[in-house]
Amino acid sequence: MSKSQSHKRAQAKAAGRGGQTEVRLSGSRRLDALTKGGNRATEVERSGTLKGNVMAARRLRDSNAIQKVLQVPNQHFEVAKTAMRREGVKGTVKNMGSTKRHSV
Repeated sequence: MSKSQSHKRAQAKAAGRGGQTEVRLSGSRRLDALTKGGNRATEVERSGTLKGNVMAARRLRDSNAIQKVLQVPNQHFEVAKTAMRREGVKGTVKNMGSTKRHSV
């Protein structure tokens, strides 16, 4: 399934200037965005399901980045925090507008 325009915009913004989007991971997986230095990995997860958020948290866990960010819509904020805790990923959960963030 192709990604929506808003998803692509969020990926590009998270990657920043000189960063990469759709970075390959092991097991035929892809990370949404990685900054130029490789310090920050970002996953944009728009589904509100726990399963989708857990899979995104696993992709963040398997990235070698120092900072890990899971970006979700405001209404799925609590589900995303639960998924990060369940997978044991230390990082940040933030909403799409970057007005709300929580460290996990």
